[in-house]
Amino acid sequence: MAKETTLAGKTPLVGIIMGSSSDWETLEHAAKILEELGVPHETRVVSAHRTPDLLFEYASSAEKRGIEVIIAGAGGAAHLPGMTASKTALPVLGVPVESKTLKGLDSLLSIAQMPGGVPVGTMAIGKAGAINAALLAAAILGAKHPEVREAYRKFRNGQTERVLANSDPKAPARALGIATTSAPGKKGTRA
Repeated sequence: MAKETTLAGKTPLVGIIMGSSSDWETLEHAAKILEELGVPHETRVVSAHRTPDLLFEYASSAEKRGIEVIIAGAGGAAHLPGMTASKTALPVLGVPVESKTLKGLDSLLSIAQMPGGVPVGTMAIGKAGAINAALLAAAILGAKHPEVREAYRKFRNGQTERVLANSDPKAPARALGIATTSAPGKKGTRA
């Protein structure tokens, strides 16, 4: 997996790295958000355990290549975000990938429990974490790149508008003629 999205011929600003190609199922959500926001990015499989020299080269050269934020997703022991952060002064956002054995809790704790002095911004486990990593990367980039800040602001405003336009959760059911009230005697239960 080696993909670059250089929108409008721009150098990638975000590097998305993952421990194995199976992590793409989670990290692709970060890439989709960055594409939606128009943020140039690249994706790479860079394993902390299987290709440590490649990881060190990637992390230590990222800044020189124009990368400003790194999103690192990994499962299991999840050393990739921390090892990446140890080799660069760039912000590193860690995305715990859900594992079969411990449902991603192992990854979350591994990323969150970095020793003092080597920070990694830790996101939620799985898809939500990948989406939020991309959004946080855009917020970080927005301090320097006004076009990214405006794309991020537009994204957030769109969320607000969708909620306000659909503030009654029962409206779609009522439009279809479906009863939306609880059965008698079942107060406090959710449908």
